[in-house]
Amino acid sequence: PEAWRDKPAKLSHKDRQARWTLKFTKARRQEDGTIPSTDLAIPFFGYKSHISIDRKFRLIRKWRTTDAAASDGARLREGLLDRSNTASDVWADTACRSKANELFMDKQGFVSKVHRKKPHLKPMPRHIRRSNAGKSVIRSRVEPVFADQKSQTGLFIRTVGIERATTRIGLANIVYNMRRFLFLKRVSATV
Repeated sequence: PEAWRDKPAKLSHKDRQARWTLKFTKARRQEDGTIPSTDLAIPFFGYKSHISIDRKFRLIRKWRTTDAAASDGARLREGLLDRSNTASDVWADTACRSKANELFMDKQGFVSKVHRKKPHLKPMPRHIRRSNAGKSVIRSRVEPVFADQKSQTGLFIRTVGIERATTRIGLANIVYNMRRFLFLKRVSATV
């Protein structure tokens, strides 16, 4: 607000880099067993973590922090793909499917395994449903990383500014990788 321009102390407490977005989630089954016909849209203010993990060991290889309203698909071209990775396949959800991303992956030597989008106002063809189901088996490996960060490290960003949020998310990613490494070391020792 204009009235705050001459009040730097007041401005320093307002996060002007974070943005609002909506998180859509499926409505949960009610106590009587029925499922509501509408899904839920939850307003969310803050930042978002974008990660790239190793398919075999599930270690975070690359990551990026953006405001919550930033598109997931555009982050693919901003350094999330790792050229030093031994695999060239890119497994991602439909948010990353675009002509620009497909062209970028092709030029960089990556093989796209990105989910296909549902055709507008048409039922999804069976071969695309089957293809997406197969891709989901691999792509779904990234979800436990976020779940682990929320449950084990209590990742909840309450900082002002993207620099502090980036630091907080980066530290959570390092902690996750250390815990994952120790788990993999324990498992390999028992085999």
